[in-house]
Amino acid sequence: MSWLFGYRNAQPQDFSQFVQPPASIGSGGGDDRTPPPRISQMEPYRFDSSALERAAAAAKELEKSMHAKEALELSKMQETTKQMERQAEVKKYEASIEQMKAEQKRIDGEERRKVLQEETKQHQMRAQYQDQLARKRYDDQLIQQQRMNDENLRRQEESVAKQEAMRKATIEHEMDLRHKNEMKKLEAEIKAKAKIDRENQDLNLEKIRVKASEKRVTVLESIKTAGSVLGTGMTAFLQDWDKILAAAGGLSLLAFGVYTAKGTTGVAARYIESRLGKPSLVRETSRFTVLDTLRHPIQAVKKLKDKQTDALSGVVLAPKLEERLRDIAIATKNTKLNRGMYRNILMHGPPGTGKTMFAKKLAEHSGMDYAIVTGGDLAPLGRDGVTAIHKVFDWAATSRKGLLLFIDEADAFLRKRSSEHISEDLRAMLNAFLYRTGEQSNKFMLILASNTPEQFDWAVNDRLDEMVEFRLPGREERERLVRLYFDKFVLQPAIEGNKRLKIAQFDYSALCSKIAEITDGMSGRELAKLGVTWQATAYASGDGILTEQMVIDKCKEAVKQHKQKVQWQSEQEKQEAKSIYVPEIEIPPIKTKPVVETPSETTSVATA
Repeated sequence: MSWLFGYRNAQPQDFSQFVQPPASIGSGGGDDRTPPPRISQMEPYRFDSSALERAAAAAKELEKSMHAKEALELSKMQETTKQMERQAEVKKYEASIEQMKAEQKRIDGEERRKVLQEETKQHQMRAQYQDQLARKRYDDQLIQQQRMNDENLRRQEESVAKQEAMRKATIEHEMDLRHKNEMKKLEAEIKAKAKIDRENQDLNLEKIRVKASEKRVTVLESIKTAGSVLGTGMTAFLQDWDKILAAAGGLSLLAFGVYTAKGTTGVAARYIESRLGKPSLVRETSRFTVLDTLRHPIQAVKKLKDKQTDALSGVVLAPKLEERLRDIAIATKNTKLNRGMYRNILMHGPPGTGKTMFAKKLAEHSGMDYAIVTGGDLAPLGRDGVTAIHKVFDWAATSRKGLLLFIDEADAFLRKRSSEHISEDLRAMLNAFLYRTGEQSNKFMLILASNTPEQFDWAVNDRLDEMVEFRLPGREERERLVRLYFDKFVLQPAIEGNKRLKIAQFDYSALCSKIAEITDGMSGRELAKLGVTWQATAYASGDGILTEQMVIDKCKEAVKQHKQKVQWQSEQEKQEAKSIYVPEIEIPPIKTKPVVETPSETTSVATA
């Protein structure tokens, strides 16, 4: 309609040159669309008259219509809308062109980047290849240089070996020549000396004769001179009776002095040994000597202080046994205070039940010194055993505070004399012991300890005033012992600040009761060793913490070992380990009738 109203729209630009052609269809494609009709080159120049006729007809209709003005406005608006649509399409085409240009730039940049990456990769590969070649070349140079060095070293070694061989051959040749020259020289000297000796034989013989005659004359003259001097002196001595008496008196005094000094020295040595030293049989004693005072002055000062301790402190025993031992301790202490006669006691029972510990505590409680002697030390002494026993008792009698003499394993030398297995030396030791213990003493108290008291000689049993049996701890005693040693070896080291020993959180009281339940048959010494084992287990652990499971495991292991030890005992040992006491039986009192003694009966009884 623009040509009709006198204006003309601008022709749209031809963007066909910027539109990408459609993708080509391959030979094997299945697209059946028909190609668009071909437009000839003269088609734009052809004129269609029908369009003009239609336009003229339409113009006439509009002129006749009453809405011609509105139609004109409408057509203008439509034309404006179409122009705006054309402009929007133009902008759209321009945007697509810009997008295509940007895409093309992106593609070009991507291609350029790929080319650069490929070039960089090629450069890197080329550099790596050159580096490999350089490394290989350097390795070849090193190998070649090493070969050259090895070859030079081999040549040098061969040269040195050749030089050493030549030098050795030269030295050997020189030594050979020197040896030959020395042999020839020695041979010439020997021949010359032999020739000279043959020529001077008569002169040498004459020289020897003259020398021998002179020596003989000298010896004879010396003998004559000495004899004459001694004879003159003896004659003068025998003629003077004062000199004879003085010489006899001097020799007598000299002999008397020598023998007196020898005897006095022996007596003084024995006195000093009995007063200041201690016998060799005494293994342990609380009685200090002068030498011990000089060696350990601080300990000597501590021993001088009175230690009034309980005799059963630290000793866990059955209630009845504790009561009996407490009576013994009180009686011993009062005996010392009143200077009475001490009683001899036998302590027997299984090993590790507290016999030695109670003996030490008894001595400390009573204010006495103690000395421990082992019976097994007497058997190897042989004939010297009797002297050793007398030395021990003499030394015990010199104590000012009173001495508690504890003989452990006394059955080793106090066996029955009727036994065939006892030797003459042991028999003599037994007789010496019986002689020294025949009467009660106010100087020392004798305590014998044995695991098999039935082997004692009857005379030994006759010298014992009281026998005390130490049995294995019961259920309550074991619990007390376990608590004691758990506190001593575990709790106290942990509380005292030992960083290495720590204890995990568990019920200590229940654990001690459980351990006492499963350790049936174990002695106090075994329970003490069990406490030491707990401490060592804590020290051996990685973090130093003692747990409940560790305590139980060690306890089970100790019980297992105890059972194994019991199985190893022979039947004889098991019989010997049994108590010599029968179970306690209450004996009812015996009712007796009063008896009137007649003079004849009294006389007969006294005679018997």
